[in-house]
Amino acid sequence: MLSDRDFNKFSSFIYEVCGIKLPPIKKTMLSARLQKRLRRLNMASYSAYFEYVQSPEGQVNELFHMIDAVSTNKTDFFREPQHFEVMNQKVLPEFLARHHKYPQARPLHVWSAGCSTGQEPYTLAMVLQEFCEKNPQLDYEILATDICTQALEAAAEAIYADEVVAPVPAHLRHKYLMKGKGRHSGFHRVVPELRNKVRLERLNFMDRDFRINKKMDIIFCRNVIIYFDRPTQQTLFEKFYRQFAPGGFLFTGHSESLEGITDRMERIDSAVYKCLK
Repeated sequence: MLSDRDFNKFSSFIYEVCGIKLPPIKKTMLSARLQKRLRRLNMASYSAYFEYVQSPEGQVNELFHMIDAVSTNKTDFFREPQHFEVMNQKVLPEFLARHHKYPQARPLHVWSAGCSTGQEPYTLAMVLQEFCEKNPQLDYEILATDICTQALEAAAEAIYADEVVAPVPAHLRHKYLMKGKGRHSGFHRVVPELRNKVRLERLNFMDRDFRINKKMDIIFCRNVIIYFDRPTQQTLFEKFYRQFAPGGFLFTGHSESLEGITDRMERIDSAVYKCLK
């Protein structure tokens, strides 16, 4: 059983490494998730595992497994669908109006920050691809990042069970998802055309610098900051602000608010903000 002392050590370390705040109510959850790593490594105690994770060898070979174990990867296709309506009706037309005067306008840069197993960036790709077919002067690039390596591996595969792709509108499902046959029956895979539009990278929000060399026009960071305390949220949104191109847009989860966190972004719709620079 994970003792209170060991829980406090792990929760402090996890907060330091990736900003996730684990209150005492999460002790049972943390115990169960770490127990799987103890069994895998044939370790007898949580304290021994803690010492290993902090060792030079553990930092290289085990730390990312621990982070994977404590990360939450809940996501869906077309989650909070009104956000994609706002993109189509407000955000993308404004970007086009701002850049149409340039003969070789640059692509729209979109970042799915906390992309989990890929449903969000592939939803974005479907929405953007449909918009670009009607507006061929627009092109786009999607960066999708997450701290969890296992989630990124699943996103790279882009294979989803039939029930997972059910929220995708039928016409988009038929157009952008390949239905499995034979031993692949019951699954769909995102078409190569969209997979090639999504660049997947591991990123820890707690890194001093994002090291992303392109300014972003749209950032989706939804249902992520609820796991962070207020100082961590403020630090994160300052980093996002520096990463934005002028007039960029931020989409957050509908249960999240920037009130009291930053005054550098103006709310333009439900859980949608415009960068004030």
